[in-house]
Amino acid sequence: MSRADTENQNHTIVDNFVAPVCEGFIEILYQDDDILLINKPSGLFSLSGKNPLNWDSVHYRLVNGQEGKTPAFPEAMLPHRLDFGTSGIMVVGLHASAGQHLNKQFQARTIQKRYIAMLEGWVTDDHGQVTAPIAKDKVLFPCVKICPITGKASTSEYSVLQRFEHPRRSLVQYTPLTGRTHQLRIHSQHMGHPILGCDLYNSESSEQLADRLQLHASDLFFEHPIRHEPFHGECPCPFSV
Repeated sequence: MSRADTENQNHTIVDNFVAPVCEGFIEILYQDDDILLINKPSGLFSLSGKNPLNWDSVHYRLVNGQEGKTPAFPEAMLPHRLDFGTSGIMVVGLHASAGQHLNKQFQARTIQKRYIAMLEGWVTDDHGQVTAPIAKDKVLFPCVKICPITGKASTSEYSVLQRFEHPRRSLVQYTPLTGRTHQLRIHSQHMGHPILGCDLYNSESSEQLADRLQLHASDLFFEHPIRHEPFHGECPCPFSV
């Protein structure tokens, strides 16, 4: 079922999406007394959904533990989120002080994030910037839209890492300078090169070219919340080869 399968009756938006079981597990990339760096699998919510059937999430698994995979972290706090289909690195606060400090960094936009994405077609320029304003789409929830009138300023920088044939694809590194909902997905579509496997912002063929959203959070640059030293976390991309 598409993530965009919704009802809109009497201006009340209802999200009917029920997530399939996520067979992937959360991988711990780094751990100390204050934080975790984890690799979130594609197809897992960051937080449990409002629909009771969508209980499985990163937060649920961390708090309760993954049998045979990771122990429980009952005070785990998520200062940021990744979309359901996006895989990759997330930083987790293991106690209130760490979580609050990380949350302030995200709010102040001092944390730099990088992503890897596989786009349909060949992106012409090796480097570039997308500056298309993004607004909520009140009709096609949970989508957003490009709107120069009501949209908020949104900027994504990109670099082409590699171009492929059969079919033509471009592997790009994204650095979002703002943090709008679905920013990289809709900016990719706006460029004319939607992310492969995306069910919301696609072309006639791009969704069918991959069995998952090919968007991966690869790097985080932040200040350690307790030691107050620069910290760089990275997570290899599963579809970069």
